Amino acid sequence: MYKGQLKSWNDSKGFGFIESPDLKQDTFIHISTLKAMNRKPKQGDFIYFETENQANGKIRAVNCRIEGVAAKSITKRNVPRMHKKSSAPTSKIVTTLAIVLIAVFAYQRLNISPDSKPIQHIQTKPNITLSDKTISSSRSTQFICDGRQYCSQMTSRAEAEFFTRQCPNTKMDGDRDGIPCENDSRF
Repeated sequence: MYKGQLKSWNDSKGFGFIESPDLKQDTFIHISTLKAMNRKPKQGDFIYFETENQANGKIRAVNCRIEGVAAKSITKRNVPRMHKKSSAPTSKIVTTLAIVLIAVFAYQRLNISPDSKPIQHIQTKPNITLSDKTISSSRSTQFICDGRQYCSQMTSRAEAEFFTRQCPNTKMDGDRDGIPCENDSRF
């Protein structure tokens, strides 16, 4: 590290030259190398510096400080906060959205009853024969296995018969003769 005296300083352009007994020529100094100092340099200030060779062959001062002048203390108010604040709302939104999606998924998973089976769409034939009874229909009836098991949940005998034949875990044919809901007066 060298020590020299600021021989000249152009405050409007932000540069000057340092004269040092250790170097043959004056050394160029730019204000950007003194940005950590509490004040701007003045002609006559003593400067501590290192040198760097430029592409044009001249020497330039780097890592400079002014003798007797304290360096700026870095405080929170000097640190730009915009960068920190700009990402905070985005991360809060992303976090909130993730929590909502997880909650919706969990709600849907918990709302499925353990007795329910996958929905099966099965179209019945117009004429169905069970034992000695025949059910006729002019058009096809469509029922869906949706987890219902009891006669009280059925709307017709055809629906009860469909559930007994096609859907698991039904409790509508107590005597297991193939005729569901025999004692239900609604049918």
